[in-house]
Formats: sequence, structure tokens, C-alpha cells
Amino acid sequence: MSEQYFIGVDVGTASARAGVFDRGGAMLAAASDPISLFIEPGDRAESSSTDIWRAVCKVVKAAVREAGIAPERVAGIGFDATCSLVVLGQGGTPISVSDTGADERDIIVWMDHRALDQAARINAGGHAVLDYVGGSISPEMQTPKLLWLAENKPEAFARAWQFFDLPDFLTWKATGSLARSSCTLTCKWTYLAHEKRWDASYFQAVGLGALAEEGFIRIGTEVLAPGTALGEGLTAEAAGELGLRPGTAVGSALIDAHAGGIGTIGASDGPGEITDRMAYVFGTSACTMASATEARLVSGIWGPYFDAMVPGLWLSEGGQSAAGAALDHLVTLHPASAAAGARAKAAGLSLPAYLAEHAEASLPGLSEVAGLARGLHIVPEFLGNRAPNANPLAKAIMSGLGMDRSEASLVNLYVAGLLGLGYGLRQILDVSDAAGLQIQSIYISGGAGRSKLVRQLLADASGLPVAVTAAGEPVLLGAAMRGATASQAFASPRDAMSAMSKTQEIVAPNEDWQAYHQQRYLAFRQLQSLAEAIRQSDAV
Repeated sequence: MSEQYFIGVDVGTASARAGVFDRGGAMLAAASDPISLFIEPGDRAESSSTDIWRAVCKVVKAAVREAGIAPERVAGIGFDATCSLVVLGQGGTPISVSDTGADERDIIVWMDHRALDQAARINAGGHAVLDYVGGSISPEMQTPKLLWLAENKPEAFARAWQFFDLPDFLTWKATGSLARSSCTLTCKWTYLAHEKRWDASYFQAVGLGALAEEGFIRIGTEVLAPGTALGEGLTAEAAGELGLRPGTAVGSALIDAHAGGIGTIGASDGPGEITDRMAYVFGTSACTMASATEARLVSGIWGPYFDAMVPGLWLSEGGQSAAGAALDHLVTLHPASAAAGARAKAAGLSLPAYLAEHAEASLPGLSEVAGLARGLHIVPEFLGNRAPNANPLAKAIMSGLGMDRSEASLVNLYVAGLLGLGYGLRQILDVSDAAGLQIQSIYISGGAGRSKLVRQLLADASGLPVAVTAAGEPVLLGAAMRGATASQAFASPRDAMSAMSKTQEIVAPNEDWQAYHQQRYLAFRQLQSLAEAIRQSDAV
């Protein structure tokens, strides 16, 4: 039989990417193209589904061309994307969600916080479905955004033909199928996958009764489990746009972080079982994902979601609303950032990567770098606390700043911010452990996770080993696994995960530094609590 290949497509916040993989999980080629992102006052972020599909088609063609394979040998394709809300009119015409009125701005991006008030009102109702989002819904999720649209742009809401999560929009464009993924609907839309139903009473209670009354036809009536093939595969039109063969198998979609999850935690040669591992996707934001055989209600942790990532398992999902983005923002606040940024650019590096290199070079060991942050404490919650406090109003805290304007002090600030993210991860691990999710290792993916310094300091700060898979692009690999399963190259998603993912390295926490990190972790918690007390007093 001729060699088969599989394509994974990932749509992030600022770019679309595609990778071509073989049956063993090796990536032959990849391509990337930027997408439009419109940032507006009031924590608003919008993008364009037309622009995104253009970029997807471009990168798929480029990746296949670079891989040097015939399109006919691509057996399956899978898509993942950020959990952003796409609003389309009849036939798929864009409907504006923007105050500018621009039709091409038909997506409310995941990081958009315009629905803060709607989320607060929904949470005040205390509906039973909230038990499956950690007890508190986030403005990043779709029902608060839908409620915002219904209240602030009722004409657009009424005119909408379909409301898609961005991953499901991509599979619709590819196949013409309106089927949704259990990953998107369960994690972001309050679909109860373990009962295979929507809860109409929830939608009626929160002010979205119109969706229930019409039988949920605009948000999904067919829901597909992980790895399920959609329709008849690529339509002739989509195949022409993507440069692939009509009928190429298309797997049910994934949220981008969850693609990174299945691209890592299923590695057959790593420590423990899938249920002992926590996936940690470290990109613009950070997402933690732990799987269990039973439903575990963890306060402040989204879920438990059934069948959302690994078939037959319950997913608990946490993370940080800003991770890589928090470090990017933090370092720009320092007076030395402009000059250091110019040097970083000349070296072909991002500013955080440049600072990480300087930190590594300044000391004999990676764990010792943590000492550069002595006396300097950062709680990097610039965009709120996603988990475990579920507080979108939380803000960042910096303690111990002096008047040093040198590049060395900028390096120290970067290290303190990175450690703050590590302690946020540790906080999630603590509440997960208390609920019975006994995590033994962290499987890292995402752009920031490629750094050896990041891996070591996260292991030291969290107190758990950090495992690194052989895949350089585990998010793309996870998406490709969906295409591989849909093509029937593997009998199940778990078979694809085991065959295509391998553990390359395990970074153990340095025991000599555990007392230091314990002290800093306690300071992190104290600063967090103090900041919340001050915020509440300011609100009086």
C-alpha cells in the first residue's frame, strides 16, 4: 500500500498553520500565514472568517508543496482552532459583530471580554449546567458572548443562520456538514455530552430561550465524538481551494489547546497512563488538561467534560488567560525593553527568548536562574485568572520593583514573570489533587514550551516532572491525528495517539530548589489574596 500522509491545520490568534505528517508522527513540512486580528478598546478582539479560510487554504497548499508529496496521498485532514465565536448569515455570509459595522469582522475572538456582565449574570443564576464548567462560566465561553450579541446587536443575532465555534466553522467549510465536535460544544457551549443533550432550561433562564425554542438548529443538532469522520470528506469546492483530493477524510475538530493535549499525553513510551498526565499548552495563553475515568468536580476548573478530548474520559480544563502574552506584556513595561528588543530583533529572537538566553548564560545551571528573581514577585494575571479562581477581573501584581534600568534587571523581571506562571500552574495542580486528580507528570507543548529554561523552571516551580514529546509541533500533530483516525488509518483516536506521539525527554524538578520555590509560592498566594481584597474594597 502506498504511504499515507495526514494534514493538521491549526488556527491560532494571529496565524494559520498546516503540517504534513506520516503514519509515525514525523512532520515532513509545515507552513504558516498571518491572519487579521482587530483589537478594540474595552478588551475587545475580532477577526474575519473569510481571511482565516484564505490563510488555511494557502498554508495547506504550501505545506503539501514543501513536503514534496502528491495531494492524492493525503488520506485525512484535521482542524483545530481557538474557541472563537463565528456569526454567519444565510449561505455563510459574514455578519458583523463589531461596532465598526465592518462585515468582515464576524468573529468574537476567544480573548474578547466584552461579555463580562453577561457572564456575571449567568453565574448569579447558579444553573445546574454550571457544575460542568467548574461552577462559574467564563466570558471567554460562547453563551455569554451569544447573550451579549442578543442584547447589544439584536438584528445581527436574529439574522444569523449559524453560530459556529471556529473549529466547527473550518470543518463546515471543508465538508459542508453542520455537525459539531463534542470538544467544542461540551467545553465552550454547555452541551452535556455525557447525556447527549442541550439543557433547554439553561438557555431559557439566561435569556437565550430563542435558541432552545428553535431546537438548537443554529448552534448544533448533530454532535460528533472524537475522531469521527464528517460527511463525505472534502467537497469538490473545498478540495480545489485546499489543493487536495475531493473526498479526503475530515475528522471532527478540536479546540487548539486540546489538539496539543492529544498530540502529547498519549505517547506510549512516557511515564504512567493518560490519566496520570496533565497536558500543559503554553502559548499566548496557557491551558491545562487532565483526563479521568470518573467525573471530578473541581472548583474553578472547567469541566468535567465527557468525550471532549480523549474518547470515554472526563476532561478537567484550567489554565491562564495570558501566559506567553503576559510575559510579552510584562517585559515591555521595563525601561530597558526598547534597547533589548532591538538587540533581540537583530538576533532573530523574540524579546522573551532573548532574555531567556541571557538568563541561561549568566549561571551554571538552569535551576539556578530562579535565583535571579530573589526579592521580586510577579502574579502575571494581566487578563484575569482563568483557573482556579475563575476571576476575569483579577489583575497583575508586581512586588519588589526598584529603580534599576539595566538590561540585567529586565532579565530578572522576565524570570520572575515566568516563575509566576509556574506558581499559577502549581495552584491548579493543588486543587486538582484535592479533587482526586493525582497528576504525576506534565506534558508540555506550545511555542514557549520549546525553551529548556522554561521547562526546567516550570518543573521546579510546580514540583512535578515536565515531559517533552519528540513532536516539534504537537498542536499540529494532534489535529493530524484526527484526520488519521477519520481516514481509518487507525482503529481509534487512542491508537493514533499511541502510534504518532513519542516522549523525547523528561525534565525532573531540582530537589535543591524546592524550599526556595515553596517560599515563593506562598508569597504568590498571599499577593493574590491581598490584591483581591483590595479590588473588592475599591468596588465599594
